[in-house]
Amino acid sequence: MRRYITLLVAATTSLVLVAFLAPLALLVRDVAATRAVGSATVRAQSLAPMVATGDRRTVEITLQQAASSGYPLAVFWPDGTGTDPSVPRDPAVRLAARGRSVTVDAAGGREILVAVLGGPGGTAVIRTFVSKAQLRAGVRRAWTILALLGAGLLTVSVLLADRLAHSLVRRIAALAALSQRLSRGDLEARVQPGGPPEIRDVGVGLNHLATRIAELLARERESAADLSHRLRTPLTVLRLEAESLRDPAEADRIGKQVDVLERTVTRLINDTRRPARQDRALCDATAVVSERVAFWSALADEQDRAVSLRVPDHPVVVTVGGVELSACLDALLTNVFAHTAEGTAFGVALDHRGPVAYLTVGDDGPGFPGRHLLRRGASSAASSGLGLDIVRRTAEAAGGSLRLGVSPAGGAQVIVDFRVLQSGS
Repeated sequence: MRRYITLLVAATTSLVLVAFLAPLALLVRDVAATRAVGSATVRAQSLAPMVATGDRRTVEITLQQAASSGYPLAVFWPDGTGTDPSVPRDPAVRLAARGRSVTVDAAGGREILVAVLGGPGGTAVIRTFVSKAQLRAGVRRAWTILALLGAGLLTVSVLLADRLAHSLVRRIAALAALSQRLSRGDLEARVQPGGPPEIRDVGVGLNHLATRIAELLARERESAADLSHRLRTPLTVLRLEAESLRDPAEADRIGKQVDVLERTVTRLINDTRRPARQDRALCDATAVVSERVAFWSALADEQDRAVSLRVPDHPVVVTVGGVELSACLDALLTNVFAHTAEGTAFGVALDHRGPVAYLTVGDDGPGFPGRHLLRRGASSAASSGLGLDIVRRTAEAAGGSLRLGVSPAGGAQVIVDFRVLQSGS
């Protein structure tokens, strides 16, 4: 933008200077020619009274004295003779001999002919000549001054335009930097408004927008935290119900899961109340996947579902937190139990290939009935439709992705890939 503004001002100034200096240069040339012709004409006319007397001797002496004036003078007498044999009696001289003073262009300059009437024997003609050098005397110097003046004005205008453009671009660059910081989640970023009124208004508007976004996010965090906190009451009831079970093993198993759920709710409250963090969460995907499949296997046994699990024999550290990965796998397995009939087998596999870990969940059910299940809120059953979208957003936040497909048995298959930070055996 800075370069464009400078080029625009330079082009505009150049056009103005050309429109102003070109006529002025022509005027200077014409004025110089007019001055030279006028001076030569005055000298020729000053000789007219003497020529009118017919005293050729006196005229010859006067012409010799005027030879140093710079304008050569010659007189053509009525009888056809002249004072300078080297000057021919051309048609212009014959025209002036009829009593009409003329000025004509000639080779190498301009010829001025003054008719002298009333002399003895008829009309005499005084001839003087102005060379091209005399016609343009001082023109080159004047043109040089005009060119330097134009160049100086153009330079000054370009420098001023560059300074102005630099000031504008600096303000706009600051606004762009503010918008980038806001897009990265830095809601404390602000800009010092300044510059032209329009740019200053944009700066004030961005500052107000950042403040408003921070207020809205804070309000949403508090609302989410309040909503999460309300889950504690049914969790307490669930814990009491679990403790009242007659089977101690079953009560202990359900109690442990209630503990996990309570820790998850607590972490949800803490996470929603604090600003977004820039640090990266990590977990061992092998351990998390194994633990969650073991948990869901109990329910699978009750529904006569065959479960297969394939994980690497070494830790696979992925760039996603353990709670988030557990939530992803729980959402996928919840879909299996919710959308397939009892007795339908499913499998979970974790494959580590290079810098990527692939989590695959497939079943032997009817497959995906719709084409838009990845759209937030879309569901083929009476559910919220958020499960797959949560998995997708979690994967994308960790640098991965989610793909839907068909399992080897013809059922539904979901493949989620995560970026691997490191692995060990």
